[in-house]
This record gives sequence, structure tokens and C-alpha cells, in this order.
Amino acid sequence: MGNKRQHIPPDNLITYCSVCSGIEAATVAWHPLGWNASWFSEIEPFPCAVLAHHWSSVPNLGDMTQIAARIQSGDVPAPDILVGGTPCQTYSLSGKRQGLKDPRGQLTLAFVQLANQIDKTRLEQSKPPSIIVWENVTGVLNSHDNAFGYFLGALAGERRPLQPAGKRWANAGAVSGSSRTVVWRTLNAEFFGVAQSRKRVFVMASARPEFDPGAILFEFPTVQRLSESHYGKQKKSSPKAYSGIEREFHRYCFDAIPDTAGTLIAGYDGSTMRMRGGQIVEEHPRLRVRRLTPTECERLQGFPTGYTDVPWRSSSPRHRYKALGNSMPVPVMQWIGKRIQRALKGV
Repeated sequence: MGNKRQHIPPDNLITYCSVCSGIEAATVAWHPLGWNASWFSEIEPFPCAVLAHHWSSVPNLGDMTQIAARIQSGDVPAPDILVGGTPCQTYSLSGKRQGLKDPRGQLTLAFVQLANQIDKTRLEQSKPPSIIVWENVTGVLNSHDNAFGYFLGALAGERRPLQPAGKRWANAGAVSGSSRTVVWRTLNAEFFGVAQSRKRVFVMASARPEFDPGAILFEFPTVQRLSESHYGKQKKSSPKAYSGIEREFHRYCFDAIPDTAGTLIAGYDGSTMRMRGGQIVEEHPRLRVRRLTPTECERLQGFPTGYTDVPWRSSSPRHRYKALGNSMPVPVMQWIGKRIQRALKGV
């Protein structure tokens, strides 16, 4: 894994930039698609070391709040896609939940300011508006200060924060304003081929008239409209649903998970715990569940084995644990990337 060669992307190559980059789940997911990273933005020392080790040809611009001015001056390019997951601690249920009062929470609005400058610069260059991808914890949906409403309103181009229909924002939705169409959806990594339940809110937005962010985050209208029942040993999908399913391993499966999983059959004769007259059949020693290794955490997030095992000043693995815990699941980002690519190519 590595991207040591610097090259100038051709006009038809998809380019992207990343803020709050961490260890770059987006690049691990999108580099195989042939996309080109224009620049990163990360300030934490260990993630910076990971980026320098694997992606040395991509400049790391550091503080994201300083980048908009550099784009305006022409010092930094304005790529096709802006991706980032601003700090989640201010919205997390395990944190103090100070929302936008926390300086880290303010980076959510700085993200919008950066997106606005990218679009302004691209307009001056006669390029289409950018595509925006943002990720955060589900706690942002019920932040006490309506931080998500401020974020949605700012992205959409509204002067005031948007308000949820109830006490919290729904797990999925869409809004359209003077600046952009914005959609969001809560996705769980366990449905994308990793062995962990990790729910995160993904937001997509764009002002491109021919690009529908909703077509990226949402697959089908309803199951009832797309499925035709065929009684017998087999069930076939309707032609409408069939067009959104990939063929892999000679079976039809949703493109989020390429593997075939076995089914639990009701008639299976499983072993049962039985009573033995109150006697202890086997005494187990008192053990504790061990801590996951860094390699296991890499795999839980979909990273290659050893991805975070880079030269570092400390032999303690705590930096690897923290960086992996703050990252995004690679398979989810790859799913989003593939759908963006198909939409842009019109296939």
C-alpha cells in the first residue's frame, strides 16, 4: 500500500480532497477506483505519520480552517469531491455533548465554509460544483443545540438553521435549498462486510443539476414496488430491482457485501444445553475477555493488515487504537465511492 509517484491527473479523472483526514479511510477506499487525492488536512501527529508513510506524494495542508483562503488565492486546488468527518467527540453520547459551543464542533461550520469556497472557485474555473461527503456519529441527530440543523441549513444555503419535525432528526432525510440539495442516511458498517456494529450518519450534498445525492445514499424506493413474488423453490427479482444488483460469484447479491453467507435453517438439529441433575458438568476457569489487537481493529474497519504499523516514536499501540477508532469503515466509503463513480459516468 502506498502512493509514492506524483502525477498530474487527466481532465476526466475524479479528484478529491479530505479534511480531518485521520488515517484516510477515504483514500484506502477510493484509490483502487482510480481517483486522485489532491490534498489532505490532518494535524494529529500519529495520523500524519500514517499519511506520510502510505501517501507521501499527497500534500497534507494541516489546519482545515486555513484552507479556504488558500483556495481563494489559487495556492490550493478545488477538487471534484470534498470528504471529511469533523470531530465527533462534541456530539458523542460518551462525551460532554457541547455541540457547536465546543471549538471542535465549530469545525462542522468551517467544513461548510470550505465547501462554499471550493464551489465558488470551481464556478470561476467553469467547472461543475463539488460533491460533498460528510460523516459523523448518530449523536449529532439529537444534539441539544440543533447542531445538525445548523449544518444542514448552512449546506443548503438557508439563512436560518433547519428544524426537525420532532425532538430529534430522523435517521434519513433530504432537504433542498438555494445552494445545494442535501441528503443524509444512517448506515451501519455491519451490513458492509465487517464484524462490528457501527452506526454513523453520512451526509451528501451537491449543487450539480444533473447529480442526485439521494441516488447515492438510497438504493430503491420500496421493497414492495421492486419485488415480484414467485412461488416455488426459487424467487426472482423484478427487472427494475435487477438493474441495481451486481452479479458476483455466479449469484446475485447486493453490491454492499460481495460474499455469500450461509442461512440458518429452522430444521437444523443444533446441540442443546441439558440439565445433569444439578451437578457441575465442567468448571470453566475465571477469565476475562482479552483486548482486541491493533491488527484486529484494522480488519474491523476494513483496513489492510498492518496499515497503521508505521515507524513511530513510541512502541505503545495506543496511537493505533485511537486512530482506528476515529476512522471511517473502509467498505462503507468504498460503497459510496462506487455509487458516485457510476453516477458521474452515467452507468
